[in-house]
Amino acid sequence: MNKELSLGIVGATGAVGGEILKLLDGDQRPIAQLNLFGSNRSAGSSLHWRSDDLKIQDISNVVQSRLDLIFFAANSAVSAEYAPILADQGVYVIDNSSAFRMEEGVPLVVPEINFDSIGANNRIIANPNCSTIIMLMAVAPLRELGTVKRIIVSTYQSASGAGREAMEELKASSRAFLDGVTFEPHILPFSYAFNLFSHNTEICDEGYNGEEMKMISESRKILGDPELLVNPTCIRVPVLRSHSESITVEFEEIAPAVEDVRNVLKAFPGVKLIDDRENNRFPMPNDSNGEHDVFVGRIRQDLSNPNAISLFVCGDQLLKGAALNAVQIGARLFGFDI
Repeated sequence: MNKELSLGIVGATGAVGGEILKLLDGDQRPIAQLNLFGSNRSAGSSLHWRSDDLKIQDISNVVQSRLDLIFFAANSAVSAEYAPILADQGVYVIDNSSAFRMEEGVPLVVPEINFDSIGANNRIIANPNCSTIIMLMAVAPLRELGTVKRIIVSTYQSASGAGREAMEELKASSRAFLDGVTFEPHILPFSYAFNLFSHNTEICDEGYNGEEMKMISESRKILGDPELLVNPTCIRVPVLRSHSESITVEFEEIAPAVEDVRNVLKAFPGVKLIDDRENNRFPMPNDSNGEHDVFVGRIRQDLSNPNAISLFVCGDQLLKGAALNAVQIGARLFGFDI
């Protein structure tokens, strides 16, 4: 594509918006204009990009912006208010919130898996939940080896999933814990330091929290399988960045050989195989921080079920779990490299 693009970011001061800003840096990107939008609190401040300081505009200005593509990294209410207006103007909107993920006719996209679900008339494209993206990057390739019937997953989710303020609260609560000082949490419901607890979303009547229900419904939509069985348990752990997940994949038939699983994962774009049994080295969040790939390892036959294999994954929640996935969608839509 030869055209130089005019792009925007809504919520550029947040953790995900900041990562989008970094990913769009570099003179090799065909970007002629980048506009930043934010709340009343951030409007008027500036962020550095390339060789410029870009002033953040009030979010209300976005409807007059006439840009080619806008990334939304704000809350669902902001996306719900402004994204449809922009879509009617012909602007492409890639939304990181949950506002449109399960809306019929809105594609929910992980580019390596279902980019072709984006139709010619789609202008709003939903970015999936971080836990769903990281899980499906490891599970989707395995469909080449057989029909996936059921996924059992336990997530170990970092502070980055709750935003920059939660990351700062983890640091502060850890210092307080080590100093023997009482700490009162403000962002998360419980003290985060040296602790873990159920994901801080509302529990539904069935006993699942909101994050778990997202993983169920979003996985079915992305994989195009409304009958897929998914049983998640989502937990917050005191890790600053990168989510980890323990996954068991059950097939309709006898599970594929471990070596076949390794080979398929190794060949899948966006996956890095870390499966060193001899040295007991497998995916760790510290290794995946700042990396574009999802790390996959601990691949083994489920000794309790001949139809299942188990594995362990880590992925940077702010990158492939959010900002990178969104930018990859935009890059494929408009034909530039990341």
